[in-house]
Formats: sequence, structure tokens, C-alpha cells
Amino acid sequence: MDKLPVMNISAGNSSVDRRSFLERGGYQHLDHGDLRVLIPVVLGVICVLGFTGNVTAMGVLITNARKSKLSLINALILNLMLADGLVLAFAVPFKATAYSRASWTLGLFVCKTCDWFLHSCMAAKSFTVAIMAKACYRYVSNPTKQVSIRLKTILVVLLFTWLLACVVPIPQWLFSTLQREASGMICVQAVPVDAHDFMSVYVKVYPLLAYCTPLSFALLYFWKAYGRCQRRSSKTQNLRTQIRSRKLTLMVFSLMVAMATMWLPQWVSWVWMRHALETDGAFPPVLFTLSAQLLMFSISLVNPLIVLALSEEFREGYIGLWRRLTLRKQLPKQHKPGPHTPTAPKSPTPRPERSAHLPPHQPGRTEEQKSEEQLDQSGGLQESPTNKVGIALQDVEQFWQERETGSHSHENDPVPWEHQDPKEGKK
Repeated sequence: MDKLPVMNISAGNSSVDRRSFLERGGYQHLDHGDLRVLIPVVLGVICVLGFTGNVTAMGVLITNARKSKLSLINALILNLMLADGLVLAFAVPFKATAYSRASWTLGLFVCKTCDWFLHSCMAAKSFTVAIMAKACYRYVSNPTKQVSIRLKTILVVLLFTWLLACVVPIPQWLFSTLQREASGMICVQAVPVDAHDFMSVYVKVYPLLAYCTPLSFALLYFWKAYGRCQRRSSKTQNLRTQIRSRKLTLMVFSLMVAMATMWLPQWVSWVWMRHALETDGAFPPVLFTLSAQLLMFSISLVNPLIVLALSEEFREGYIGLWRRLTLRKQLPKQHKPGPHTPTAPKSPTPRPERSAHLPPHQPGRTEEQKSEEQLDQSGGLQESPTNKVGIALQDVEQFWQERETGSHSHENDPVPWEHQDPKEGKK
């Protein structure tokens, strides 16, 4: 985000030379060879892990949005992950390349847009957290209002956030240029003499616009949302909604705290450098400036982990996405029974393998004797494997077999009227 100073400055430099030295884009001015290798490696690890986490989080949020209506809070979380992904995809690789070389070899376009793009993404994240705090407070106050938010309103809010974030750091793009020095081309911020007064005001206002005001606004609404969550549930807010509101408040509050604490050292270094420029004081140590930048880039790695740890909905979606990606062979789909494919047979006719084991019919035996004999053979109806829903019992099978073969006796016939002679009935 900021320019690292070269540590060997001659005492005869003027204030204009000192300004040019302080505001140069000399990320590559690392005197120690170990740092020139270590810093790009650390940035590469942060870039790979963070980009993977943010892309996965965006995939889960988009999948959930297709299943149900997209809410404002989910859209803001998606916007936060998008900003993190843009930082890791475009800003961090150029930073790592610049740190590993002794001169600027990325061209004028990258020199003018790299810092501006990074500042824009960071400002967009700050504004997004502030709007997210307000949306969280509205949800905790009345969850039904979130359903009435239209997609057009959400797009307008996101567009306004990015436009404001891109306008605030415009001086980072205007005053960046290339200068030739003994070691080669250097990317610097050459502020004209006419713009010195403007920059002296800008360096004081810019931290307030991009960092202090949005996060203070977010902290205020989080405090109000926390107070709402502590109240008992009313008639329009059941216990489940109250628990969900608390979890949502905790997640968004954790995102704000992580961003505020991990971005603070970079702003300390930024203000320190500008104050040293105005008062001819000492510069911040190189290791402090490097650590501040690494912490700032690590925010994009921590945000997906916070959402994964504190959002149950996101965690379930992440597990489902992981299963779909890792499952090689999908289980065969079970077709649901339709109107023409009944789940049970139409009539309780016995199966051939069970008909062979049925006892022969004896006319002189009573129904109680038959049932006792069947219980002895099967070990009781409760232990019989055929005593299930949709499977015919043995006595029912025997009844239908005797009725179809005509081997039942008249004494034990349960439906004697079917075999009665019509003439006898008339008599």
C-alpha cells in the first residue's frame, strides 16, 4: 500500500528530493537479500490460500442465492469476498514481483494503477463493512424487512459502494509516474509544487474517509444490534430468529474487528511517513512497514475463515460443495414410485418359495391350532421377517391359497355364502 524508503539518504538532499524519495513506489528497495526472497514467498502463500478460500466462499454464496432469494447481508458478504479476491488476484502478485527486483519493470500503466487499485479495494471493503453493520441492525430489529429488499436495490447499493471507493484514492493514480535513477526505472509519486497544499490536506482527510469514519459507523450500529439481541423475543420474533440474529451479529462484528486491527498498523505507517515528510523526522522502520503490509494482505485470508467458522449456513453449503467436488461416483438415483408403479403387490398372493413350506390342510383342525403351529414355526409374529409393512402374513397367504385352489372345508369356510347354492338360498 505504501512506498518503502531507501535507507541511504545524503544529508544534502533538499525538501523536494526528500518528498520524491518518501513517496516513491520503491517496493523493490530492500537492501537485504533474504528479505527480497522471503517477502515474495510469504505474499505468494497468502495469495494462493486466500484466493482459494474467497473463491470457494463466493461459490457457496452464489449457490445459496440460486436456491433462495438473495438477501442484502449475503450480497454484502459476497461483495467483501469479491474485493478480497481482487486484491489477491491483481495487487499482491505485482507487489511480490516489485519486491523481488531492483528496478521497476512492470510498466507505466501498472505503476499508476497498482496503488490506486489496492486503495480502492480496501476502501470498498471498509464501506461494505459499514453498510453490513447497518443491514445487520435492521435485520435484528425486524427480520421481515429483509424479505422486501429487491435485487435492484442491492445492485444500486453495491454500485454506489464501488464508485465511492474508486473516487477516494484518485490522487494515488494521478501523481504516480516513472523516474529513471542509477538502479533503473523507479515508480514514484511525484507531487507537483502546485498540489502540495492539496496533498497536505488529503493525507489528513483520506484516513478519516477510508478507515476511521466507516469503522466507527459500523461499531455504533453493532453496539445497537447487540443491545437488540439481548432483549427477549417478542411475538413477531421467535427464539430461532433471535438465535440466528445473535450469530449474524457475532459474525459481522468479527469481520469488522479483524479488519480494524489488521489494517491499523498500515495506517500508522502511512501517517508516520507523511508526518516525517512534513516535519523532517525519522522514517518508520523497514521491518515495521513490511509487517504492516503483510497484515493488511492477510485480511483477505482471514475473512473466509471467519465466515466459515461462524456461519452455519455457509458451513453447510461449504460441506455440500466439498462433497460434490470430491465424490467420484454418485449414488444411483432412486426413482420415486409413480401412479403406475405401486410399491406393494396388488394382492397378497404367496411367493413360490414360501408356498412350498406351508403346512398341508387338515379339515379337522381349528383355526387356533393352525395359528399356534404357525407361531411355533416362525418363532412368533414379532420375530418373523415377513411381519413387515407391505408383506402378507402366513395365515393370510394360506387363506388365499385355499380359496384359489378350492381346498378349504365348509366347516371352516369364513365366507360360506360364496359357495352356497342359489336354490338352497331360495328355500
